[in-house]
Amino acid sequence: QAVTFSPKVKGVCKDLGFVRPAICQSMYIFKPAKIGGAVHAHQDASYLWTEPKQKLIGVWIALEDTTKDNGCLSFIPGSHKNGLLNGRRLVRNEENNGVLYRGDPPSNPVEEFIPACIKKGSAIVIDAFVLHRSEENRSTKSREIFTWHITETDGLTWSKENWIASDIKEFLPIQ
Repeated sequence: QAVTFSPKVKGVCKDLGFVRPAICQSMYIFKPAKIGGAVHAHQDASYLWTEPKQKLIGVWIALEDTTKDNGCLSFIPGSHKNGLLNGRRLVRNEENNGVLYRGDPPSNPVEEFIPACIKKGSAIVIDAFVLHRSEENRSTKSREIFTWHITETDGLTWSKENWIASDIKEFLPIQ
């Protein structure tokens, strides 16, 4: 809580033009040594959509050093300028009380992704449209991170199709 709602995070939100930022999701991701799985190429906007426009960032903090061997993040530079690729969204499917993907997954070659190895305690801010991924952990050390997503709540609504069934008013405001 001290990090998530810190003055630094508030400053980033202000610098990026957020008026009423709120946290819509947080995750602790643990990639154990030798077995931590890969995360396929994706855009965060595919999972967390606001209307009538998209305003979302992810904050990703390394709790241990991240390297190519232990599955650091990799990005395609400039990909945030392309909007939502192939209309790819994970949406709720009321018919079977589950979710399904709409649109084709990104098919960019792995060689286009640039690794972003960072030290323990460092943070990466991720635009909702940037294409990113991470490899499995092939090292003898774990790779732990804490990440959360911040959405704008001023003048926007949370898509009723989002896999997280919620109301934007329920999210934790960053004040």
